[in-house]
Amino acid sequence: MASIPAPLAPRFSPQAWWHDPKTRARLLGAAALAFAYVVGVGYGSWTRVCAAERCPSISRLVSGPGPQQTSKVYAADGRLITELGLERRTVLALSEIPASVRQAFIGTEDKRFYSHHGIDYVRILGAIKADVLSLSWAQGFSTITMQLARNIFPEEISREKKLTRKLKEARVAMEIEHSFPKDSILQLYLNQIDLGAGAHGVEAAAQVYFGKSARQLNVAEAATLAALPKAPAFYNPRTHPDRAVRRRNAVLSLMRDQGYITPEEAELWKAYPLVLTTKRTNYGDVAPYFVEWLRQQLDARFGRDLYEGGLRIYSTLDLDMQEAAERSLQAQLDAIEAGVYSNGKPPGRVSYHDYIESAKASGEDHGPYSPYLQGAIVALEANTGYIRVMVGGRDFDDSKFNRATQAVRQPGSTFKPFVYSAAVRAGHPVTEILDDSPLNPPVIQLDSTLWQPKDDDDTTLGHIPMRQALYLSRNLATIKLGMQLGEQTVIGEARRYGITTPLRPYPSIHIGANGVIPLEMISAYTAFATLGARAYPLGILRVEDSHGNILWQPPVRREDVMDPAHTWLLVDMMKDVIHRGTAYSAVWKAGFTLPAAGKTGTTDDYTDAWFIGYTPELVAGVWIGYDLQQRILEHNAGGGRITAPAWTAFMRDVYDRRPAPADWVRPDSLVTREVDQTNGYVASPYCPLEVRHWDWFYPGTEPTQVCPVHTPFGIGVTP
Repeated sequence: MASIPAPLAPRFSPQAWWHDPKTRARLLGAAALAFAYVVGVGYGSWTRVCAAERCPSISRLVSGPGPQQTSKVYAADGRLITELGLERRTVLALSEIPASVRQAFIGTEDKRFYSHHGIDYVRILGAIKADVLSLSWAQGFSTITMQLARNIFPEEISREKKLTRKLKEARVAMEIEHSFPKDSILQLYLNQIDLGAGAHGVEAAAQVYFGKSARQLNVAEAATLAALPKAPAFYNPRTHPDRAVRRRNAVLSLMRDQGYITPEEAELWKAYPLVLTTKRTNYGDVAPYFVEWLRQQLDARFGRDLYEGGLRIYSTLDLDMQEAAERSLQAQLDAIEAGVYSNGKPPGRVSYHDYIESAKASGEDHGPYSPYLQGAIVALEANTGYIRVMVGGRDFDDSKFNRATQAVRQPGSTFKPFVYSAAVRAGHPVTEILDDSPLNPPVIQLDSTLWQPKDDDDTTLGHIPMRQALYLSRNLATIKLGMQLGEQTVIGEARRYGITTPLRPYPSIHIGANGVIPLEMISAYTAFATLGARAYPLGILRVEDSHGNILWQPPVRREDVMDPAHTWLLVDMMKDVIHRGTAYSAVWKAGFTLPAAGKTGTTDDYTDAWFIGYTPELVAGVWIGYDLQQRILEHNAGGGRITAPAWTAFMRDVYDRRPAPADWVRPDSLVTREVDQTNGYVASPYCPLEVRHWDWFYPGTEPTQVCPVHTPFGIGVTP
């Protein structure tokens, strides 16, 4: 008997389900409730998100100071050195920003910018769909106005990807749109947007990446900047050039699709190479010690405006001279560390390059002082005190301690000209005979020990003229001259030349045992270069506001130290330091034969080496040593041997690019006499030719007695 099949189950029919009146009523009711709930939640969120003043007031845009702008520091010739501020920014009017730049940003960030009122609802629908599917708020739908709101008010509108942030952005964006025309909003945006590398706004970014103004950008460069707001670090063209080019080409495609450029132009600009600037100004490494020295002065005067007000600071720095100084100092320090001056690299010493490769890589923190050999150079215009060069160390990133302005170092023999200046002022002729022999009795120091100084070569020369004592830098002769004048007299003389550090009234002061600030010591020599007028060091020509109004113009300050006649005598003695003294080999013999004078300096324990030299126009000083002052350079490390070569290399570089200076003009009031160098008397016909010397004297100090030693009958007796 055949089986009877079971009846089939009824199929589900949506049509039947929908046509059922009760079911349909329930569904519509549930949908209405859900819609009402969503609308209610949305409206509540929209109205509550800015309750209790949680949203910023756009009145700050109307009444506030405008976007923060960095202050720019320029060299003496107008070239940009660096910018000071939290956000690197230069504001341009919209009319100054090329159409291609505006189109690139609009086409990429907000193609319906000119048709919406702060919120692009078409874009929102696509973003909501993507966000719902991903269960996040990762998909952005910010318009240019919403991005502007976020950038202007970063504290009130956080950058977290939350619905609350989007609602705040939208509310503020609508207020902005209600209060400002579209072009003003676009101008604010293009001057405000973060474009990476510390650059905010298209002008700063154009300078950072391309080394030129946004006014000069081509279409490919404009597209490169417009590619950055999405992720400035990720698409940074300097660190990720491949990503930047791909993103740039995507922007060019968008510009093509929206009719800003033709398909042919799009392909042309996609093939354009990514050419970035290599100018040092983009890396903040131009004269960093000088810049920081200026920043401290400007901060004390202008405060917050220095970092936000867009000031223009015109400095005295000469970029070409600065680079020449850095090269010459680095080369000399490398040579010293390589053992060029000590027959092999000194054992147990950490060189700069070794430290950078090993100790620094390991994260060792040595504080403000470095363990390797250091140096400093300062150069000033003699008449004005304008600082043309300031090198305060080898590596600002590693050690920000400025050895030119913050260090207090023993000047050694570079202090001796102050002793001889006091002597010349007191009427001592340059031919006066000094006693270069051991102190007898020795000087008793504060700790009751005996101080018995000597010279580097451990010799004595007996009785020598004052001129020779200076150009050969004889310690014993100088100490005795200083003791004869008196320590307080010498201290007073140093004060005339601008030395402000404490100076103890003990005989060791005469050979530079008390610490000085290198900048003060070097600027003191401007009094010699100008024949008597000391110029105060000056680093700022003027400061202007963002509209070009002068806010501060510090004056050139000069102070008369000595009359030209007396000063010329000192300069003439210091010229001999180069012509036949301690700097002869490193300067004159090395080929620098322009009118110049100077003084070498070395401390007794070889911890500091100096050379300060000058022409009638320019004063430059070099210091070399270790930050740890108990560490010696090397034995016989005289300033003329290890420091003067850096000065010579620098000055030769400088005067390869500027005319040779005229020599100092001798004042007519000086008188001349031929003297016997061995005793200081007027030379007689019987004095040997090799001891006769014509010299110059301030009126009233010239010798009048004829040499009684050399007579027709041979050697006589000095009366």
